[in-house]
Amino acid sequence: MIRKMVPWLCVLVLFGSLFTMCKGCKDKKKTREIVNHSIKRNHPHNIKGVWSFRDVFDDENTVQLQMAKYKGIKLIANRAEAERMKGKLCLLLENKYWGIDRLKNSIPYLVPSAKQSLDSVGITFMDSLHAKGLNTYRVVVTSVLRTEEDIHNLRKRNRNAISNSAHSYGTTYDVSWKHFRLVGDPDHRPIEMVSQDTLKLVLSEALRDLRKRRVVYVKYERMQGCFHVTSRL
Repeated sequence: MIRKMVPWLCVLVLFGSLFTMCKGCKDKKKTREIVNHSIKRNHPHNIKGVWSFRDVFDDENTVQLQMAKYKGIKLIANRAEAERMKGKLCLLLENKYWGIDRLKNSIPYLVPSAKQSLDSVGITFMDSLHAKGLNTYRVVVTSVLRTEEDIHNLRKRNRNAISNSAHSYGTTYDVSWKHFRLVGDPDHRPIEMVSQDTLKLVLSEALRDLRKRRVVYVKYERMQGCFHVTSRL
């Protein structure tokens, strides 16, 4: 009797093992799907950039200087004078749209309309990253208002520095195309890094669109690693 039951017992054991293996595979697959869903991944698409940075962003200093003089303040001597110009100048404090690098030859002040254009650069850039399936980054400002004292100190080290720069009127700022600041995921999920070249292309698209809308003038600065921007608002 026992001998007759052995084959059936083997069959039951075999089916039990297969059932357990299938269930284990399904559980692993389900776990893998949950993990993948919880990780914020990049799925970049529709990234075109501009066909030539130099040719598209060719607003020279003469053009930007003319707009800066029209929209901005008069030349100021030093930081103390800038601090006394409340209402005409805004002190720049980092926000969720852009960050500020360590400023060496400028101070963090802009006229209100220029600050508004800087916000537009940051917002447009971040919206474009989101639309293209990329993780969020902020742009970084590397130079802002230059006082007469700043220009004097700059020309001590760099004789080629422009003495009559659009930076002197509170309308102009430099946005780095080399450095960006990663924004952490609000749910503390792991995120993937985006290459500097990709971020530069997305930033160029954002600046091109704002330039077409007459929000800013833009000059591509290869040696300085930035876009030189003057507000037109």
